[in-house]
Formats: sequence, C-alpha cells, structure tokens
Amino acid sequence: MNHRFKGPEVGLFLNGTPPTFLDKKIFFYKKIFAVDGAFYYLNKLGISVDYIIGDFDSITIKEFTYVNKFFITYNQKYTDFDKALNIIYQKGFFNINVWGGSGKEQDHFLGNLSTALKYKKKLSIIFHDKYHSYFFSDKKTFFYQKKNKKISLFPFPEVENLQTHGLKYPIYKGFLKIGKNIGIRNESNGEKIEINYKKGELLIFIEK
Repeated sequence: MNHRFKGPEVGLFLNGTPPTFLDKKIFFYKKIFAVDGAFYYLNKLGISVDYIIGDFDSITIKEFTYVNKFFITYNQKYTDFDKALNIIYQKGFFNINVWGGSGKEQDHFLGNLSTALKYKKKLSIIFHDKYHSYFFSDKKTFFYQKKNKKISLFPFPEVENLQTHGLKYPIYKGFLKIGKNIGIRNESNGEKIEINYKKGELLIFIEK
C-alpha cells in the first residue's frame, strides 16, 4: 500500500505491543520518531531513533544518549500519538508508518484510530502490526494484493454507497454500519483492488 502524498516516509513507534516483525522498508524511512514509552523495545531491536516525544516522567533524558532531539510535552489534553503527529506535520513530513499502535490496552487502540482520523486530511497514516497494515481510506482508493489474502472493510461508524472491485465477495452500492453490517474477512482475487464510497469513513485492513 502506497502513501497518498509525494515525499519521504517516516516511522513513528508507539508504546503498544512491540513489533516482532518489521517491514524491510523501515530502513528506508527518512526519520524515526518514537514516543518515550517505545524507547526500550526499539533499543532491544537495535533501531536508532532520530526524535523522541513525551513527558519523560518515568525515565531521564540521559538514558537516550544516541537520540538526536527530544520533544518534551506535558499537555495532558492530548495523547502522545496526537502530539507526535502534530510535531511530524510541523517538521514537514506527511507520510507516516505507525508501529505499536495496537495491542495492550484496547482503549488506547481505539483512541489511536480516532486520532488518525482527526489527521486524515493532512497526513497519510498507515498502521502496521504482525498481521496487517491498516488505514483510513479516501473515498476513492486502489492497491494491489496477492490472491487469497484477507481484506477487511470496517465502517467508522458507517459508510454509504460502497463499491468494490478485485475482491472475492464484491460489494455494489453497499451500506456498512457498526452494529448492523460490516465487511470483514473478504479476500483478494489477485486483481487490482478498487474501493469507492460516497459518504462516511472506512478503515481498511490488509493481511500481510
């Protein structure tokens, strides 16, 4: 899945479940950003960090001897993810790969999705975990995927007039809504996948 904007990609690591698998593309990220809680697992993975963001309430800056720059943020009105996205945007990066955005406390996972939706218009945000890549879709999007891979379409909270091409179970003028009908566990048929809808917000999960 490609990002929506021209320009380099950066990596952002959150303090959800530490990744046990990393895409090879991580080594081509222009910069690596991390919230302070993600530092320890990044250190164990041998990943160098360019910028760390957080309030550093449980650790000292002296521990980050190889980090280029720190952003100390104390405002409790915003999550570390929200603060990080704002800093990345202000630094002129628009294509962001997020690791550690899920797992552990599930309310954080839902909060991260809500924050990503907040920045959808000005940032291209793709989440990654061991099993999936997932992102909020534009009203018209396309991508390629190997045959028989799972593709899930999840309304947030609803999607109107949804149409798909390239999926095993096509949808035509579909209506999805949380609590009624959702489009999870579909499959790619080996063709170019096209997804269009008229109204709402759609979260797409792509199996790795």
